[in-house]
Amino acid sequence: QLVESGGGLVQAGGSLRLSCTASGRTFNMYGMGWFRQAPGKEREFVAAIGWGYGTTYYQSSVKGRFTISKDNPTNTVYLQMNSLKPEDTAIYYCAASRTVVIGRRDEYHYWGQGTKVTVSS
Repeated sequence: QLVESGGGLVQAGGSLRLSCTASGRTFNMYGMGWFRQAPGKEREFVAAIGWGYGTTYYQSSVKGRFTISKDNPTNTVYLQMNSLKPEDTAIYYCAASRTVVIGRRDEYHYWGQGTKVTVSS
């Protein structure tokens, strides 16, 4: 089970930090990621991190503004979002995979319920 928190309303240029805590069968996690879905759009990859070595990957539009990190003892992954833009407005989903760090949506086996991020201009 994945539980996200940290979404909210922020002005453009502001920051938010999303958290995702995993419970249950966390011993077999290989990678965790964040996806987002804006109204009327497909769910898209944002960032991912390897659960072992911590290798990170980012979508080009968030690189340099967002940082993904993890805390293994608490099974928590974070997404620090800085310099937010109105186009970052979306529901953000945490996902975990038993087999990949970065991959297709169907390669992520567990999903959170989503947390809404709204960036006003």
